[in-house]
Amino acid sequence: MTVFDQFYYSVFSFYKKRYKQKANTMALVYVSMLQISLLLLLGCFSAAFFSQMHADTMSSTSAWTLFAIASIGIHFKNWIQYTGKKRMMINAKMVKKKKPQTNIGLLWALPIIALALAFVMLQAI
Repeated sequence: MTVFDQFYYSVFSFYKKRYKQKANTMALVYVSMLQISLLLLLGCFSAAFFSQMHADTMSSTSAWTLFAIASIGIHFKNWIQYTGKKRMMINAKMVKKKKPQTNIGLLWALPIIALALAFVMLQAI
């Protein structure tokens, strides 16, 4: 089980108490947003690195297009993955463990921090 699966289950179980039917959607959006923000951070870091190395690898327009396509792909992959058998398997594994819940504020701060770091990297380009 990956870290993203554990984050998914933490967000899912937190919102399951309040919003019974929307908990899966909220957890799916959270995991997708976290993965997309990490992808953006990696892309900004690579762009800043290649800019400092004076390497012309890809135009800005094609990089943003590639990012948009990858973001749609990540969300679609998560949608397929977390709405079927995988979610039931994660539920079964996590119920047995009785792991303490992760702080939901910290979980929501992760994508925000990644986006802030990506913005700082964009300023370096």
